[in-house]
Amino acid sequence: MKNCAIVHEFLDYLNFEKHFSEHTAKCYSADLEQFCRHLTDSSPSKLSHSSDSGSVGLATQTETKLEQILLAVTTDSIRAYMAALNDKQYSKSTTARKLATLRSFYKFLVKRSYLTTNPVISVRTPKQDKKLPKFLEYEQVKRLLETPPADSWLGARDRAMMETLYSTGIRVSELVGLNIEDVDFLGEVLHIRGKGKKERITPIGSSALQSVQHYMEFRNRRAQSNSNFDPKVLFVNKHGRRLSTRSVRRKMDKYLKMAGLDPSISPHTLRHSFATHMLNNGADLRSVQELLGHQSLSTTQVYTHLTTKKLKEVYDNAHPRDDKQED
Repeated sequence: MKNCAIVHEFLDYLNFEKHFSEHTAKCYSADLEQFCRHLTDSSPSKLSHSSDSGSVGLATQTETKLEQILLAVTTDSIRAYMAALNDKQYSKSTTARKLATLRSFYKFLVKRSYLTTNPVISVRTPKQDKKLPKFLEYEQVKRLLETPPADSWLGARDRAMMETLYSTGIRVSELVGLNIEDVDFLGEVLHIRGKGKKERITPIGSSALQSVQHYMEFRNRRAQSNSNFDPKVLFVNKHGRRLSTRSVRRKMDKYLKMAGLDPSISPHTLRHSFATHMLNNGADLRSVQELLGHQSLSTTQVYTHLTTKKLKEVYDNAHPRDDKQED
């Protein structure tokens, strides 16, 4: 897509106006590149301009062939692409994401007056299979959190990271983005920079704060003898630079193995566990939504399915017509 100015304009819009993360922007770029390959590999009859393409005007002489093709896309073109993805046995979730990319791209083209109608608007998103997020029972979480050795600086760091993830429910990307000044030890809160550069304040428990303070003692001593240490970053690697999300995943894989827990568990599972345990212990859905930094309540509602066992226990103990109650 080197010569496709409208795609570059869209990606710049995601980066600089919508403030999407680098990873998300790369996913959009990859999806659009795949769509472009599909279009250029299609027959000429499918790529020719038509009167109902929605284009404000035919492509100018300076527009590339690819731009002309993209502006000529019809609803039938999009449906043909969806069918092609289905033939290649893409999962419903992946197909839905790729369609969402096209929906955003063509909405942008309409907004910027490249088109008058969005060809994706009448294409339905494939119905998703409901997958409940994995979570750990509290005893499993406790075992995992107590696995890193607290008597070494890297062990203390790893314990503090996992304690923070479980105590706050923040994303791994938010964890590695923390600076020292983002931790309010007195107020027992964290200053979080979330998705789309949105900021929020979230509480952090005393156990996690103690782990962070213990790690900071190690960190500060190391920093005094290493000029490469970044003075503002909270969680650093052995060279004193900011940790990556991939590094956090590798560390957690190591401790899962040591604790004898399911190796398919990810750092994000601690976020799922946080939400599930909060709801199980009486937190309301709106509060959990705010703590997780979810824009939509429907995103948070998935966790209500995981709390059915707890609700059943409450029902069994409280309902007067339940079989377990005496007549």
